[in-house]
Amino acid sequence: MNSHVPVTPTWTDAYFRSLLDWQAACSTSVLQAQQIQWGMLAAWQQSAKAVQQELWDQWTSRFGGGVPLDG
Repeated sequence: MNSHVPVTPTWTDAYFRSLLDWQAACSTSVLQAQQIQWGMLAAWQQSAKAVQQELWDQWTSRFGGGVPLDG
């Protein structure tokens, strides 16, 4: 008589499927948060670039003969 019990019952398949769905949802939200952070960093760099350009123009106007080098 063969009393073989199946290795993967049906409840385990559903359990692993729900676990993978949960993992996919969490990783998607983490990637979206990181994308928002990169956007904020890019915006901050643009504002820092504008401030640096303004300071450079003021310095060249004062110490470089009165005219900014770029125009």
